[in-house]
Amino acid sequence: MVTSAHRIGLDAVSRAAYEANRLAAVVLPGEATNAFRDALERESKPMAQYVLGQILENADLAVAENRPMCGDTGLPRFYVKVGNEAAIEGGFVGFERECRRAVADITQDLQMRANRVHPLTRQNPGNNVGVFAPSIDYSFEPDADWVELTAVHKGGLFGSDYRMLFPADGIDGIKRFLLDTLSSSARRGLSCPPVVVGVGLGGTKDQAVRFSKEAACLRVIGDSHPDPDVAKLEDELMELANRTGFGVMGVGGDTTALDVNVEIAYTHTGGIPVAVSQFCLAYRRATARIHADGAIEYREDPRWFTPYYRREGIE
Repeated sequence: MVTSAHRIGLDAVSRAAYEANRLAAVVLPGEATNAFRDALERESKPMAQYVLGQILENADLAVAENRPMCGDTGLPRFYVKVGNEAAIEGGFVGFERECRRAVADITQDLQMRANRVHPLTRQNPGNNVGVFAPSIDYSFEPDADWVELTAVHKGGLFGSDYRMLFPADGIDGIKRFLLDTLSSSARRGLSCPPVVVGVGLGGTKDQAVRFSKEAACLRVIGDSHPDPDVAKLEDELMELANRTGFGVMGVGGDTTALDVNVEIAYTHTGGIPVAVSQFCLAYRRATARIHADGAIEYREDPRWFTPYYRREGIE
């Protein structure tokens, strides 16, 4: 039986949710900083070199001045990984209340843009909280008594598309869809490259879209999928994305994608659901692990795609 002494307190949840959102808005993760620097060293186009340099300078200023690294702070959301042995004071109703409160508080304190509005009336509560906002997605982990929350600030106006392919379309069909999505976004000014691209492959339609967003937002740049066939596809799609030449902010250049991550789910025999999501150059996320004793550990790697999360069999 879990006693009150071993329950994670709501005060710790509140502090973790608030600070994870502050870090996500302000601090560019180290892996993204390194990826931008590598892109700058490789870049051959003067205008793209200039823009990449400005991105890095802006990232430094955001930290120095404790301000959001991008004026459009996207749509704050949470990805929560729950240890199977974890218990929370007030249960998950209390947990979600503190997450919503943290988004409202950080929106005001950090002067984040209030992006969430009613879809019909356009009523804006001014705090990024409303119906199904912020969204909270869960996964679980065995043999753990902690709770982890990852705050992600992802733009909400572009970056995700879906197509149903058939087995005969094969890998060429996946590549064609990737190119269609990247070119449509770039030519209409609906993306801010260089992007991290997530591809959700298989499952149901909603699963494909979900995994594409998780692949874009929750994988570390440079990570490879453990399935060698999937990892090979990631490399091929990465090369293809950068051969488009759209470049940083669409000015033309050598780097359109910082990485391409593919996640798969077993699917129906008759089709291949495919979704593509893009995480823009404002690469905003931060993770907090809340231990059973109330201690909070902050880090940049979400560690979302664990072996248990990707499990194939029953156990």
